[in-house]
Amino acid sequence: MKFNIITLFIACFLTTAAIAQVDRSKQPEPGPAPKINLGQPDEFTLNNGLKVLVVENHKLPRVSASLIIDNKPHAEEKPATAALVSSLLGTGTENMSKDDFNEEIDFLGANVNFGSESVYASSLSKFFPRVMELMAEGALKPKFTQEEFEAEKNKQIESLKSINKDVGSIASRVSAALAYGANHPYGEFATVENTEKVSLEDVKGFYKNYFKPANAYLVVVGDVKTSDVKKLAEKNFGSWEAGAPTAQELPQVANVNETQINLVDMPNAVQSELRLQNTIDLKMADEDYFPVLVANQILGGSFGSYLNMNLREDKGYTYGARTSTGADKYASRFVAQASVRNAVTDSAIVESLKEIRRIKTEPVDAEMLENAKSKFAGDFVLRLEQPSTIANYALNIKTNDLEDDFYETFLEKINAVTADDIQRVANKYYQTDNMRIVVAGKASEIAENLEKVEFNGKTIPVKYYNKLGEEVEKPKAKEVDASVTVEKVYENYIEAVGGRDAVEDVESVVMKAEASVQGMALNLTLKRTMDNKLNQEVSVGGNVMSKQVLNDDSGFMVVQGQKIPYNEDQIKTAKIDANPFPELQVGDATLEGIETVEGTDAYVVALNDNYKAYYNVESGLKMQTVKTVSQAGQTMSIPTGYSDYQEVKGVKFPFKMTQAAGPQTFEFDVTEILVNEGVSAEDFQE
Repeated sequence: MKFNIITLFIACFLTTAAIAQVDRSKQPEPGPAPKINLGQPDEFTLNNGLKVLVVENHKLPRVSASLIIDNKPHAEEKPATAALVSSLLGTGTENMSKDDFNEEIDFLGANVNFGSESVYASSLSKFFPRVMELMAEGALKPKFTQEEFEAEKNKQIESLKSINKDVGSIASRVSAALAYGANHPYGEFATVENTEKVSLEDVKGFYKNYFKPANAYLVVVGDVKTSDVKKLAEKNFGSWEAGAPTAQELPQVANVNETQINLVDMPNAVQSELRLQNTIDLKMADEDYFPVLVANQILGGSFGSYLNMNLREDKGYTYGARTSTGADKYASRFVAQASVRNAVTDSAIVESLKEIRRIKTEPVDAEMLENAKSKFAGDFVLRLEQPSTIANYALNIKTNDLEDDFYETFLEKINAVTADDIQRVANKYYQTDNMRIVVAGKASEIAENLEKVEFNGKTIPVKYYNKLGEEVEKPKAKEVDASVTVEKVYENYIEAVGGRDAVEDVESVVMKAEASVQGMALNLTLKRTMDNKLNQEVSVGGNVMSKQVLNDDSGFMVVQGQKIPYNEDQIKTAKIDANPFPELQVGDATLEGIETVEGTDAYVVALNDNYKAYYNVESGLKMQTVKTVSQAGQTMSIPTGYSDYQEVKGVKFPFKMTQAAGPQTFEFDVTEILVNEGVSAEDFQE
């Protein structure tokens, strides 16, 4: 310990002395990149073609094993098949039931996860021989049963139904389909319709064709000896029948002839998802790879990047903007993405293009360039502390046709990148004249302004697509019959939930609901009165996480123990939330039109500038509310959905609610509703 303290003191002294002699008027010259000495994994190949890499590391008594099948990408007539293969592997084998298999894995304190063309396992080293045996059992001797197939298929269909409502998911899958083409493996995606067509025979056929050892690597890292791994690999994977999957030609990918906006209408969207993209031809083995890494870091790869500092820090359009520049050996793309408010969708596109043009036309600042390089150096060194890094790097070298010293010279090549290199690769790979700007958002609010967006003195054309990436006509706004007014919408709602007499008998409502978040129960208790009083508590495991209280003209919220008084706008919104039936009075509400909510037409009523309610045109029931809130310089919309109306004391209340906050969606099931009971004056005291 004394030696460490002395060493630290000397280091600090030398650093201080060096600082004292620095000429701050000059940019310091970058030092030489540190020499990287990477260890090499042990390697051997089984007779069936399975290649095995072993990295011994005896610091901790743990071992991990990864089976990666590096097949060429392949398109499927039924894209959902791969996901179903992945979910069915591990649900029983020729020799073990699903329950027996999982129970033994749990008993050993191990993890075993399956993919359609991969397997991962980890455990304590003393249990590893048995865990590797189970890993091979699940991977090579699966028992695909009709019962498990139907269960997993139904799960996948339900998940896809949820994805169909998620704006970010739709933006990602449509942007990929438009970039690569729907027939390319990177452009295809599962839907409810093509998933329903998948049969158990399709799953078995996929597994038989693609789960082959010819392109497979088994990577073992940890507290093991190579000699022991060789015996285990021979024992457990030696009988894997040799073979390679059916080869498939990949479709050519191409960019559009001119930059265009591709708008996917998501009527329920409270934010727009942006994907500015173009396909590129870049591989890890290319000389441009390292300059592109640094260019991406500067443009949108870090918090201090051009894009994030503009859209988030300067304009406050988003919580974060980023870019990615792929280097896949088959096909890649450049993507700049952000989630922005509806009102600034067009402006965010203009500013994004501005920053992409900036890196193409302006030499990058010397300090920013060095900071980007330093970030790579720091991350690279941190990764070297992980034993798996050596194996992963060795695997990359083999699967991406890299030079043997690729990682040993990694920092040297990063350090050699110049400002001229950045500008050169930016012009080569960021193709602002041939870019698809994919927008998933609410067309009724954003289309008009998007059709006015200009770049380089020219209006960018707008094309419209559906959720499947198919071009469609521009959505038309639905007209409201002249006889429909706010009063009529409210009257229909009151009648739908029980009638005016029943509703006017309500003085207070207590609602208790539950949701699940990452396996934990989230409890909501909401107390409301007809005279503008509100008490809302959200708790996890009995601990109150947040609380809101309104007592007529004053209120506050408590978040993480901090009490924050309501401002004037928050009081106005809280008064609407407090009243169980704000529809009893029209006030300043206005009818804005008809929009689609969950595939159903709904009247849109604006109660104020920051609060809208949506009522089913046919049933009259309230389907959704959307609140716009501002916090810490950011503005976001929070939608709350209502469904499963059930009667309590002559009045219908929603027994299911969904609320979205950023990327997180909470689904609440109401467990109890009390009418005119369970409320006291103390509930609303400060």
